[in-house]
Amino acid sequence: MALSEREQQMLAEMEQALYAEDPRFASQMRQGRGPGDRRRLVAGIVGVALGLALVVVGINTTFWIGALGFALIVASVALALVPAPKAMGVVQDDGTTKPARRRKGRGKTSTKGKPKSARPASGSFMDRFEQRWDERRRERP
Repeated sequence: MALSEREQQMLAEMEQALYAEDPRFASQMRQGRGPGDRRRLVAGIVGVALGLALVVVGINTTFWIGALGFALIVASVALALVPAPKAMGVVQDDGTTKPARRRKGRGKTSTKGKPKSARPASGSFMDRFEQRWDERRRERP
């Protein structure tokens, strides 16, 4: 069902408002799947098919073959749905993403040399949430 011109305009305005209010979230929603994710999806589908075959064989033979097939199905679905680690990146303040750089031997991203404002805000999640809530309430008349 096609949207009317007014509905399309309202949808575009809502998208612009979302991007203006929270560019990080909007950037994450716009990201698509890469070619590596297609391979993972195909591998997951093949794994589910093999696991289903093992479950059917396990019904006719022993319980353990069926259990192994079920475990293969669960692992294959997880493989297909979870994004590859290399596809994850760091979302910048302007909403763009760039791949996370890793230090040798550590596996953590480095904060060395970054300005203080780029580091995570101190305080708990709820403190930051309440602060943002108060700021929004002050902005509204």
